[in-house]
Amino acid sequence: MANLLSKYVVPGCRVDLQEIEHTELDDEMDEGYTLRTAGRGYQSKVLDILSEDKIEVLMPMEKSRVVTLPVDGEYDLYFFTEMGLYQCYARISDRYKDSNVFVLVMDLTSNLRKYQRREYYRLSCALEMDSRPLQADEVRLAEAGRRDKRMPELPLKNSIIADISGGGLRFVADYAYDKESLIMCRYRLQVDKEEKEYNLVGKVLDVKEVENRPGTFEHRVQYINMDTEEREEIIKYIFDEERRTLRNQKRYQ
Repeated sequence: MANLLSKYVVPGCRVDLQEIEHTELDDEMDEGYTLRTAGRGYQSKVLDILSEDKIEVLMPMEKSRVVTLPVDGEYDLYFFTEMGLYQCYARISDRYKDSNVFVLVMDLTSNLRKYQRREYYRLSCALEMDSRPLQADEVRLAEAGRRDKRMPELPLKNSIIADISGGGLRFVADYAYDKESLIMCRYRLQVDKEEKEYNLVGKVLDVKEVENRPGTFEHRVQYINMDTEEREEIIKYIFDEERRTLRNQKRYQ
């Protein structure tokens, strides 16, 4: 294992855990092979660096409850550092509770590497967004791989973005769009010290009612026909926000 961990990863930095699932293939041609796929994802933070191949991570939370991940569970880890995003594989070797803090001990099972697929970095946030369904002519343009940036001014519905990436976003609202429908998303971001408005077309991948919040719906949206420049600006905003969070954490440690 290369001695890279402590050079890039510090206590307090965000780490995303992506569950790794193993599926035995039944096909005769693939008999004896196991397919490795991504399962559920969780967001947490690094508590301590025990060695170059062992770390302690805060057990993730969902809806204010601790998620007790199993010992021997395998995960894809993504570390958000001041020098960019780094990835490795890890296995949970132990878990314990210390003064009401639930801790995972994780053994790294691969080398740390710089992760390049920046459009998939997700930033948790609470940003205001307006949206509406696309009109029939806009849908035809979108399905043809085109987009008219001069979108007509039609009534918009309010919502809150819960997380955002260069590839899409997740938002909550007191209404529900149809799954697979195309919508226009309008929101503003602070990019290079200037506030910029974005009017982006997205496809609704999933819709579900939020648990214990009747009438509130969570939507997962993937951008389509997006300009490279717009994507890069959003990614830059995400990394600027992550760096700002890291600096603030260090200041109060």
